[in-house]
Amino acid sequence: MKGLQKQSVVIVAGGVGLRAGTELPKQFVSVGGKPLLMHTIQVFYRYNREMKIVVVLHPEYRNLWAQLCSSHGFEVPHLLVDGGATRFHSVKNGLSLIDDDEMVAIHDAARPFVAHSVIENVFAEAANCQCGAIPVVSEKNSVRMLTSHGHKPIDRSLLKLVQTPQVFPARLLKKAYSVDFKSSFTDDASVAEEYGIEIHLVEGNDENIKITTAFDFNVAEILVNSILQ
Repeated sequence: MKGLQKQSVVIVAGGVGLRAGTELPKQFVSVGGKPLLMHTIQVFYRYNREMKIVVVLHPEYRNLWAQLCSSHGFEVPHLLVDGGATRFHSVKNGLSLIDDDEMVAIHDAARPFVAHSVIENVFAEAANCQCGAIPVVSEKNSVRMLTSHGHKPIDRSLLKLVQTPQVFPARLLKKAYSVDFKSSFTDDASVAEEYGIEIHLVEGNDENIKITTAFDFNVAEILVNSILQ
């Protein structure tokens, strides 16, 4: 076990959208010869084989997942829980399988390229401060903000792009998820901040992209050979 507290991860794979132009939700689409979700689960298993892994799936896809695990000989231990109407409700369902004394990471199923060093650093920071820790990277593009009069440039040095895993003491995050849902909740940090939990920023890795579009899958096919193999 790494660290002084038990570590767990809730991998959110409850989506049913087909934005990538695929016949299946993106978490089941093959990358480098196996479903995207399997790569993501393996990243955390390889980081810490004692970590509890909880996967949130839409109930309609449980049978498909079982078939995929069988056909790929996928035997990494993990627990399944049904997804909810929104990401907020899916995470809340996942947290029901997490013990209060654990440090819990919430991670997007579509981010299989998070570095082990990033996982280690967010867990360490969250454990040290007993607050939330989230990975971020700097914006490298020029940025403009729309205004009532058109648009204006923004100092990109003031912007950070947020990634997952986002890590918290489970006892705090479970309390945070007792609040009523708001459409402004875009990630776990926004839920935690609503409850009053402090959030610390940790440097992420640029390869930790969220695979959403067909272009992202093309990039993923390149990355899977250089990072995960």
